Amino acid sequence: MGFSFSFTQIASAFVVLFALIDILGSVPLFLSLKSQNKQINPIQASVYSFTLMVLFLFVGDVILRLFNVDVSSFAVAGSLVIFIISIEMIFGVEIFRNDSPGGKNTLVPIVFPLIAGPGTFTALLSMRAEYDVQNIILALSLNMIFAYFVLRYLDLVRRIIGAEGVYVMRKFFGIILMAISVKLFTVNISSLFH
Repeated sequence: MGFSFSFTQIASAFVVLFALIDILGSVPLFLSLKSQNKQINPIQASVYSFTLMVLFLFVGDVILRLFNVDVSSFAVAGSLVIFIISIEMIFGVEIFRNDSPGGKNTLVPIVFPLIAGPGTFTALLSMRAEYDVQNIILALSLNMIFAYFVLRYLDLVRRIIGAEGVYVMRKFFGIILMAISVKLFTVNISSLFH
């Protein structure tokens, strides 16, 4: 089985993951953690998130086979979850409640569920129905590099983008995410009926 690198797949996977991770939208929360004298380790958060998501990308498939669920079925279910997340982003409503525990360990809210959350896990497995694994991993790597720089230079990011910039980006990527979820649904629902 050879590698098939595709710029289109990498770009598409990057946009989906970028919108779901929403690292820029989480900047106010990161700044709030810093104001509470909680240490944020950018390299540790990025590496842990990357490892967790790559692990799920492979182990998640095994879990699906264990329950006799094919990737296309999971992709259809995943597209609905991504669609709901896009509604949250566009309309500013909260459907998925963030009930993560607090505490001094900032890796818990940052790595999970902010960076590597349920939506990201769903998207990773859903994309396996359409994209080559190496393209997904490359797109994920680029997202984690971006996440590292945002966490590393939080104050600078806040000054450059501003509150309005974060708001506009969240709405824009919400619409992109909705379109991708519709495409993911239509492509995989047809394969289930064949």
